[in-house]
Amino acid sequence: MYGALRWGGGAPQRAPEGLTDPGLVTGWGLQFTNLFTQASLVIVIGFIVLAVFLMPTTSNDVQGLAARAVHIASRWTWVWMASALAELVFATSDAFALPIIDLNWNLFVSFAVDSPTGQALLVQAFAAVVIGTALRWTISARAITVVFGLAIASLVPTAYTGHSAGSGSHDLASVSLLLHLIGVCIWVGGLGGLTWLAMRGSKRLVPSVARFSGLALSCIVLVGVSGIVNAAVRLGEPSALVGTRYGQLVIVKVAAIVAVGYLGWLQRRRLLAVGSSFVRIAVSEVLVMAAAVGVAVALSRTPTPVSSDSLRRPIEELLGGPLPPAPNLQNLFLGWSANGTGLAIVALGATLYAVGAVKLQRRGVRWPVGRTLSWYTGLLVLAWATIGGLGEYSNVMFSMHMVAHMLISMVAPIFLVMGAPITLALRALPGPRQKGDVSPRTLLTSLLHSRLMRLVAHPLVAASVFVASFYVLYFSGLFEVLMRSTWGHAVMQLHFLAVGCLFYYVIIGIDPSPRPLEPIARLGLLLVTLPFHAFFAISVMSSNTVFAASYYQELERPYATDLLRDQYAGGSVAWILGEIPLALCIVALVVQWVRSDNRIAKRLDRKAERDNDADLSAYNAYLLDVAQKGRRRDW
Repeated sequence: MYGALRWGGGAPQRAPEGLTDPGLVTGWGLQFTNLFTQASLVIVIGFIVLAVFLMPTTSNDVQGLAARAVHIASRWTWVWMASALAELVFATSDAFALPIIDLNWNLFVSFAVDSPTGQALLVQAFAAVVIGTALRWTISARAITVVFGLAIASLVPTAYTGHSAGSGSHDLASVSLLLHLIGVCIWVGGLGGLTWLAMRGSKRLVPSVARFSGLALSCIVLVGVSGIVNAAVRLGEPSALVGTRYGQLVIVKVAAIVAVGYLGWLQRRRLLAVGSSFVRIAVSEVLVMAAAVGVAVALSRTPTPVSSDSLRRPIEELLGGPLPPAPNLQNLFLGWSANGTGLAIVALGATLYAVGAVKLQRRGVRWPVGRTLSWYTGLLVLAWATIGGLGEYSNVMFSMHMVAHMLISMVAPIFLVMGAPITLALRALPGPRQKGDVSPRTLLTSLLHSRLMRLVAHPLVAASVFVASFYVLYFSGLFEVLMRSTWGHAVMQLHFLAVGCLFYYVIIGIDPSPRPLEPIARLGLLLVTLPFHAFFAISVMSSNTVFAASYYQELERPYATDLLRDQYAGGSVAWILGEIPLALCIVALVVQWVRSDNRIAKRLDRKAERDNDADLSAYNAYLLDVAQKGRRRDW
């Protein structure tokens, strides 16, 4: 890391004469505490992955070396917390250009509360305490899986703050960095955990390595693709890859990752083929990857060829580029938006679904073509609303934002839900390798039957959240707050998609549900819920207050200058597009109803064949008896 900082120009330098200087202690201390913070998080995630996902177990609780791995992870959370707090101290000193000894409590509080970097470090320290406490008091594999999710979530503040996410398109840079960090933490952390397992001479090393191979391959692909996207955003043009110090450091990092991937493939092939020693090559992998992490830390402090300072206005910094021209059919249907959240959802959704379908095909299981077409139709709609021309204008015009909102929350989820992704995952995910083993499929099944899922999937809860989201977001100040930040845009898109998928999962979902409903009950819930959306659209059209008025005024767009009229158009769009989901859902419900009746009829026919139609014979005898008793009364 030291050499990379020196070479890239990110090494601490003394301030020019006459300017305040935090000192070299702060400069280097900030770099190394950052390295320790990231390394501690990698170790925590790695040992959790080892205990829950890699080591075979036949119990719902972690035992033996798995329990020991959880204990090690819990200890490292305190190192993670201490490193994050130490980094906060050095970051405060660097921000105010004062030596550490000259800082006071007010400066710490000001930096921690007002600065995005300080907030991110505080969140990391708090997350470390929560995760460490949880790991110390639980041994349930399923509970530790939830803790693993919290550890992954703690990477979000790091990705959305700091120098590394502040170049070019903020959203694309932040999301690609987040995916990059997730892949690196699982890959490197899992490798470190396996190395520890090998040094303990565990008999569970071979099956653990076999499980890690597929996981490592997925992480390598994720790290590679996200790294390419992130580097492209920061470099700006291909020539900068060789012509700048930053680009040269990227090449060094790529070479280290390729070397780790090759060493991993080589040692796993030897281990699985002849049972040769794992530790020697694994240690080499860890050392090379540690060097790559050090280069990554250096890159976070190295000036990038593309800087946010090159943008002319703060609002253009938020948009990730200049204000787009007046919308027309060509811009709307052929345009492109560097939306990292939408790109990640579409790319991951398309890839994972295809992988699952291919796995089933290799087993000889036929996956319905209609479900596949439905899934990719939903992704296509989602892509247009996020990374297409519509997504570009959704950030600058309320009417276009409302079109994108309706497509993300009310149209795309219908096709996605009809693609049956949960059913595909249940069939494609690895099952237990031995009786009672806690596998990914077992964890997903447990989630579907959990109390949380039963609560969330309750028809009244799903419908209430779906409807309330419209009113709470737009008829409060929340909409403008979210529109003013890249993370706010991401939160809105994820929320729209999540509540839409949840609602239509309850209404027309064909995946397993903890609260299944009859088709007539689904239709009733649909007819009761959608009018509330119509009322929302009318409320928007009738409002005399412009939503997020100051935000749209700061855009200074030369078109659609009448904000209230544009908002009225958005309400009209919401009203019109609300009819499309109603029609699609009714068609889907009718089809499901007919198929349900056909299945019941076939089941009754099979039963009649087995018992020679005993039910019909009994019914005929009953009618005959009724008829005879009637005649006797007539006599």
